Amino acid sequence: MERILIVDDDANINTMLREALERESFSCEQAFSGSECILRLSAEHYDLVLLDLSLPGKGGEEVLRKLREDGNATPVIVVSAKDDLDSKVDVLSIGADDYVTKPFEIKEVVARIRVQLRKRSAAGTENSRLEYGGISMDREHFSVTADGAEVPKLTRQEFRILELLVQHPTRVFSKDAIYEYAWQEPYIGETKTLDVHMSNLRKKLKQACEREYIETIWGIGYRMKA
Repeated sequence: MERILIVDDDANINTMLREALERESFSCEQAFSGSECILRLSAEHYDLVLLDLSLPGKGGEEVLRKLREDGNATPVIVVSAKDDLDSKVDVLSIGADDYVTKPFEIKEVVARIRVQLRKRSAAGTENSRLEYGGISMDREHFSVTADGAEVPKLTRQEFRILELLVQHPTRVFSKDAIYEYAWQEPYIGETKTLDVHMSNLRKKLKQACEREYIETIWGIGYRMKA
């Protein structure tokens, strides 16, 4: 039975979601603040998180950013009253897997949960280890080594960028292809987010081993160095 953590400071909405999802045979636990969410995720395993943005103390964006910076790849669906495009893009760019606007239909929430759980299940059937040119990636434990040295913890998007390049080391990937793979959403022409993640990924790889692993093909994109 999949475990879902529901994070919303509105007790009525939180409980309504819990009761509805339990009727769909999910196991649910509740948190009512950002700090409680972080504590629960550090101590226990969940298959998915439903996360409100307007939380007391640590807001949902701060919670999400910390989870991804810590390398926690648990799928997160944001459920928020913020319905403007900028809010959605910002949250998706820092690691949310999906976004549902309040008020919502519970059938839609259940459907989106099932989509994310199917994606996670499919990913789990892949070969758990990737290797190329001194890079070794453990997809089960979300860890990377470079020439035998441990690479500082990657964010979810940094890990997926490297994963894509390592899986196809001789292929040059455009920015839009990398973005769509790493963020699992359509590329809308904004490059700053990808540029920052690519820069951080390169720095972390270099911290582990003093060499460049990723090559820039100017005007086209990126690939692994031979």
